[in-house]
Amino acid sequence: MPALEPYLIEPIWQQFKVLLPERKIDHPLGCHRRRISERVVFEKLVEVLVFGCAYHRIADDSCSESTLRRRRDEWIELGLMERLREISLDAYDRLIALELSEVAVDCCVTKAPCGGQKAGKSPVDRGKRGIKRSMAVDAKGIPLGAVSAPAYRHDSPLLVPTLKATSGALGALPEGASVHLESEATTRF
Repeated sequence: MPALEPYLIEPIWQQFKVLLPERKIDHPLGCHRRRISERVVFEKLVEVLVFGCAYHRIADDSCSESTLRRRRDEWIELGLMERLREISLDAYDRLIALELSEVAVDCCVTKAPCGGQKAGKSPVDRGKRGIKRSMAVDAKGIPLGAVSAPAYRHDSPLLVPTLKATSGALGALPEGASVHLESEATTRF
């Protein structure tokens, strides 16, 4: 079963493909192993995003998990992943329409056993390392923007950066838009 139907993923791929830099093969003998197709990596990364699973679960004979990570990092460095996010939101908005009159913002704490720049002591997991993620979604639950912070941070200082992350790709929220926080979100949605 594909992560997305071909009629959805094909137009996004066509727009993304134009952004990819042209690769030059400069090996003098031309005998090194061929690079895995950008399309294969793109579809695998979409699967990771849609299914929310680990890279090693998606990797197979056509593409290894290390290739997925390397290409993802390469595309992030080139700014292509942010552009892909904008393309996807724009396509969704044109096909289905984002409901920006109602936006919900909430945080969650996740484990970070390997640490990282944003990891900090988790107040809900006996002081083990964790990350707090703050995310804004539209009325249908489509993610609009997210920020991360150490697990011990309070939710309230993350509200403004989360809304800024949302407006970065979409522009300002419409006049009169309601932003629902944790207590309101559970009663309204």
